[in-house]
Amino acid sequence: MFSFFKKKTKEPASPPSQQPEAAPAIRTAELPSGPATEEAVIAAETPAEIKKSWLTRLKTGLSKTSSNLTTLFVGAKIDEDLYEELESALLMSDAGVEATRFLLDGLKKRVKEQKLTEAAQVKAALRTLLIELLTPLQRPLVLGREQPLVMMIAGVNGAGKTTTIGKLAKHLQAHGQSVLLAAGDTFRAAAREQLAIWGERNNVTVISQASGDPAAVAFDAVHSAQAKKIDVVMVDTAGRLPTQLHLMDELRKIKRVMSKAMPSAPHEVLLVIDGNTGQNALTQVKVFDDALGLTGLVVTKLDGTAKGGVLAAIVKSRPVPVYFIGIGEKIEDLQPFNAEEFVDALLS
Repeated sequence: MFSFFKKKTKEPASPPSQQPEAAPAIRTAELPSGPATEEAVIAAETPAEIKKSWLTRLKTGLSKTSSNLTTLFVGAKIDEDLYEELESALLMSDAGVEATRFLLDGLKKRVKEQKLTEAAQVKAALRTLLIELLTPLQRPLVLGREQPLVMMIAGVNGAGKTTTIGKLAKHLQAHGQSVLLAAGDTFRAAAREQLAIWGERNNVTVISQASGDPAAVAFDAVHSAQAKKIDVVMVDTAGRLPTQLHLMDELRKIKRVMSKAMPSAPHEVLLVIDGNTGQNALTQVKVFDDALGLTGLVVTKLDGTAKGGVLAAIVKSRPVPVYFIGIGEKIEDLQPFNAEEFVDALLS
């Protein structure tokens, strides 16, 4: 699903690929070597049939919002009634007040400046505005900058956190990375078992304890990865609501203990959020970011009644990068977030 593009320092560069260099899904950066830093860039190159199927299912998953938005422009007049209906549709999509106001103000300005008179033109202007709004969330996940790269994965129960870890492990292996998993959710035996199953599927070692301190599991995992020269460590944590303050304190402890095992760790703190939870997802992003300092998001379950607009609310309130979005249970159902593809699914 991915191919490798590598810049070499001693040999002439090979002819550029036709794949757009501006949109890598994951970048692999080697540690500094001499005066210059070598960098291997891994660009998304999904087989056409898989990509087409994935985009189709993404559109289906976002069809509730899509139908509300697109029907507004069918034979519509460009007047205040249209703007009011668009405002309602955006709010119903969980875009939030701030993002909705931003989009409406920007749309009215462009309609006036560009003298747009056709509904199709206004829809195209809205598409451009949405892409501009969401593009700051589209960033590559950079690998290889630490040995090992330590990733802490958080999220509430039911968001698909453990499954996401399994899928990410497969993606990372496809990029030539060795992976170690840590079953830091010591509260749920099912979580440990589920992670162990993913470990078996991917032929990945899982550090686990039947009971005990999850911070100790994380500590052992980091040390084990250092000893075995593993590229990436992913630490699962117990799912919890952000209102459970004592459990949030435990997450902070896990993060602190990781830094004792490796001073720069964790290098990525990812939050997995359910795309169906609407504004609750925004609340989770704020609280977990305040507690842990999030570096990225994974949005799952965009294959049901997900409204999708919450990403607009996130970018206006707490613009944490969205590394991946998921629409199903298969490995290929987890794909790098692409703002243009996402917007086209919303407005198709």
